[in-house]
Order: sequence, then structure tokens, then C-alpha cells
Amino acid sequence: MKSKRTRQAKACKAFRRTLTLWVLSHRAFWLSMWLLTVSSMLRGPLGLKLLPGTVRQVRALADRQRAYAAQWTGVDIPAVYAELPPTGAGQAKALRAQLLDKGNQVHRDWRWAHIDAYAGGTIAAGPLVLLLTGVWGLWTAAVGTELSTEWDSMWFLFIPVGDPATATLAGVLGAACLPLSVFWAAPRALKVHARYLRTLLAPSETELLAARVEHLKSTRTDAVDTQMSEIRRIERDLHDGAQARLVAMGMTLNAAEHLLETEPEAVRDLLIEARESSTAALKELRDLVKGIHPPILADRGLADAVRSLAMISPLRTEVVIDLPARPEPPVESAMYFAVSELLTNAAKHSEAERCWIDLRYEAGALRVSVADDGQGGADVSAGTGLLGVERRLAHFDGVLAVSSPPGGPTLLTMELPCELSSPKTTSS
Repeated sequence: MKSKRTRQAKACKAFRRTLTLWVLSHRAFWLSMWLLTVSSMLRGPLGLKLLPGTVRQVRALADRQRAYAAQWTGVDIPAVYAELPPTGAGQAKALRAQLLDKGNQVHRDWRWAHIDAYAGGTIAAGPLVLLLTGVWGLWTAAVGTELSTEWDSMWFLFIPVGDPATATLAGVLGAACLPLSVFWAAPRALKVHARYLRTLLAPSETELLAARVEHLKSTRTDAVDTQMSEIRRIERDLHDGAQARLVAMGMTLNAAEHLLETEPEAVRDLLIEARESSTAALKELRDLVKGIHPPILADRGLADAVRSLAMISPLRTEVVIDLPARPEPPVESAMYFAVSELLTNAAKHSEAERCWIDLRYEAGALRVSVADDGQGGADVSAGTGLLGVERRLAHFDGVLAVSSPPGGPTLLTMELPCELSSPKTTSS
């Protein structure tokens, strides 16, 4: 009984989803009318001015349908958009060039917007048409005999209704259409619509490969720049910190050597100064090593390292961890410093009081969510902190998703595909 109700609920949900797609096809129709208007003005300055906003509208609608296809039917439809100048005439001219070139995502989106009002709308409207057909059949069975006399003829599909027998047949067929529209047509319409979207919107294998190569080139360049920057930082810290103290300690010991026979009391003070310098140099070296790869991360793994970050954070931080084993050391290091950066940002900029960290391994990926109750407004493009986290994760094909409306709260989700290697060393 419960399984039957579950199937009924799924079928009704599928029917409602086809209605959503049908409504979106109407939006695509009016958008296609606007696209024709903008396309007719592309050679002039007004068309170039309208083009970026129009492209954003088309992409937003296409992204929404791609998301529905993945969520409702499991059909993943990738999208490969070329990088553009940030603003201005350069961006508009680049978009116009992409529209004229058929082998790119912008052109595919525009072509789909023109077609979806008809093809997509027809697919999505199929279950609704079948349902209305069933209602028409039942209504015909009820009043068709009388109306056929007044209207001279009355039809239901291929059946001329003129007597009780044909009216009954129309009612039976109409009643059969009702469950067919919900339980049979709606789920199939969703699958057909998703395949239709993939046919029109998905890039070719060549484009996907080219985008992958470009992404690897970009991340490799970022990785090299990050590595060189880190090496320069270490050199600077060694030169300005521990190295300077060791040089000073050497000079102090040299002075003590010269005063050993003539002023033994002064030697004692110099030795104390040298010991203090060596202690400070050792502390700076330990801090430097900790900044490169924290000992707790190397010894006890990412789970305990994240807990240590939560303990030293000025915010009240709750941690939930479900990590059955340890990732590879480079992945652990990348995620540790990413979490550290997000906690630092929350403490400095969000005016938050509480923070929540959720760390788990699901579906072949390490996922970390960092949420706070601050003022929101976090934006990857607004500063170097989140952009640095995004680039750090990109080295491993990871992604950063930001949800931070003005007024808060902020939710930052990081996902990094990886395999777990060594067994878990501590309990979670």
C-alpha cells in the first residue's frame, strides 16, 4: 500500500514538473522574440549594448533547464562557456563573434531558445493534452448525446457521438486517458525532454576536450604561480626572521669569545642573549614549518586538524565530521588551508558569532560546508581570499560554491574529488 502511494506521489510530481517545463517554454517563446529584435540590431551600437544582458537572460533560462534535467531525470548536460572580457564594448564584440560562430555554447543557447517554445513546449504539454482529452471524453459521455442533436455532430477523437453506445465508448476512452496522462505520459515526457535538451545544448566531445585542456593549462599556471609565491614567502620569512636571529646569535657568541678572558661577567649576559636568540629562532622556524604543513595535519589527519582550527577560532564553531579514511596528503593540505581561510574570513569580515563546519566524504568527493550567521555579502570576485580558495581547489579539479545574500547567512561549500587512502586514525 505504501509503495503504491509512493508511485502515485512520484507520478503526480512528474506531472507537475511537465507543467513547469511547459510554462518555461512560454518564457522561451517571448525571449526568442526579443532575440530576433536584438539580432536585427547587432551591427549597430544599440544591439551591442543590449547583447550582454540578453545573453545573460538566455543563459539563465538554459541553466535552469539544465539543472532540472539533472535533478529530475539524472541527465547531466555540460556547458562550456568561453571566457569574456569583464565589461564594456570588448565583451559585447566577443559575444557577437560567438553568435556568428556555430561551435560554441552561446550560439547553442540562442538556437535552443528559438526551438524550445515549440519542440520543448510540445513535449512538456503532452501529458496535459492527454489529461484534457480524458476530461473531454468524460464530458462528452455525459452530454454528448444531447449536444450531437443540437450541433448536428459531436466527435471525441475518431468517434462520432450520437447515441448512448458511442457516448459510453467516449467516456471509457476518456477515463483511460486520465491515468495514462499522469502515470505513463508524464515520467516519459520528462525523460524525452531531458534527452532533447542534451541534443540541443550539450557541447561536442571536441569542445569538452578543448575546455578540459584549457582548464588544465590555467590551473597549472595558477599552481606554478602559487608555488613560486610560497617559495618567495618562505625565503623572505627565513631571511627576515630565523636567519637574522642566527646571524645576531653568531655575532653575540663571537663577542663573548673575545671577552671571555677579560670580562667574564659580560660574557654571561652575552650567552643569555644568544640563548634567547636561539629560542626565538627555533620558534620562528617551528611557525614557518607549521605554515607549510601543520604537524597535526601530518600526524593525525584532516579531521583532527579541522577540529583544531575550530578550537582556536574566535567564533563559536560546531564541527560535524564523517570521514571514514584519510585523503591523500596534497588533498588534505589543500582542504585544510581552504577551511582555515574561510574561518579567518568569517571572523574578520562577517561580524558572525557562530560558525558550523560539516566535513564528509560522499560519492567519490570530499565535501566541506562552512556556514556562519554573519552579515553575508561574500563574493568571490570582490577580494583575494575566496578567489585564492577557489584557485587552490581548482588545482585538484575542486569547486567552491558561495551562497551569501546581503544580511546573511553565508554558506560556503567546497567539493574536491579524491580517493581515500590510509585508514582513519581518530574517531569522528
